[in-house]
Amino acid sequence: MPTARTLFFTAPKKVEVQETSIPPLKDNEVLVETICSAVSAGTEMLVYRGQFPHLADSHDAVSSNLNYPLAYGYASVGKVKEIGKEVNREWEGKLVFAFHPHASSFILHPSSLIPIPDSLTPENACFLPNMETAVNLVQDAAPILGERVLVLGQGVIGLLTSSLLNEFPLDTLITADFYELRRKAAMQIKGVHSLDSGLKTFRADSFAYTQNKFDLTLELSGSPSALNDAIELTTFSGRIVIGSWYGQKRGEIDLGGSFHHSRIKLISSQVSTISPELSGRWDKSRRFDVAWKALGRIQPEKWITHRFSIEEAARAYQLLDENPQNTIQVVFDYSK
Repeated sequence: MPTARTLFFTAPKKVEVQETSIPPLKDNEVLVETICSAVSAGTEMLVYRGQFPHLADSHDAVSSNLNYPLAYGYASVGKVKEIGKEVNREWEGKLVFAFHPHASSFILHPSSLIPIPDSLTPENACFLPNMETAVNLVQDAAPILGERVLVLGQGVIGLLTSSLLNEFPLDTLITADFYELRRKAAMQIKGVHSLDSGLKTFRADSFAYTQNKFDLTLELSGSPSALNDAIELTTFSGRIVIGSWYGQKRGEIDLGGSFHHSRIKLISSQVSTISPELSGRWDKSRRFDVAWKALGRIQPEKWITHRFSIEEAARAYQLLDENPQNTIQVVFDYSK
């Protein structure tokens, strides 16, 4: 029986690559051979560290009922190698995306696969979940002509979101991150300035740059304490969109200062659902179409800093855990 190399999280900070059996192909299924898969430095690292909450229903199939050991991941790109007898032959040889854990090959029904536009490389296509998240964040933020906007966190989600926001006619777009590598990446987006959020003078620096507080702030850093910066830097009746998933991380949030009298709106944003205000006109298919087009414009594979084979998975997660300042996007390359 053929096998696949599959990554399992077995305990906090422990991963194993195991040979798993590939079952016989059913008539309505396809076999995909993986080319690359992207590692999430946010959600996936919570799984690696054992910081994920045990949610019975997160409205998101990949984040519900998580328990060790588990195969996890949701950004796999591959080529269809075999098709079942009932599957349209157009699927054969097609480059596809799947919300599937890290594995060298896998079997799915075609309805669980998303064809990749011919204009995109497999590496760019790996960013689809992050781009869909960025699209969702911008839709929930609903930026307005001439607004002052702050994006906290310039990991992959932050960089993609900043790139999308930069296409709007804003008055100001400021980004912030602890890590110099990510600030430099943000500064390569034309017209975007990036500040060091780790400095004690960060709030004063932000205010000095705009001479005002921000109408819209997006908290994408993954750090609960960053909410205090967001609250302090957002103006009266402004909006804070919280895209970070903190898992079991906790932080003291200061709601006793400027927040109470400032009428600031805190908006929870998560990609597994579409805002009720938009759901009458928008569905996942339409949002994916927007995300594919945005990937074509932004070409985010330039933010891939490390490529590992699946056998080197332990090194990849250790790098992200211990030296995140040296990374932006880590991918598994299955040709290695």
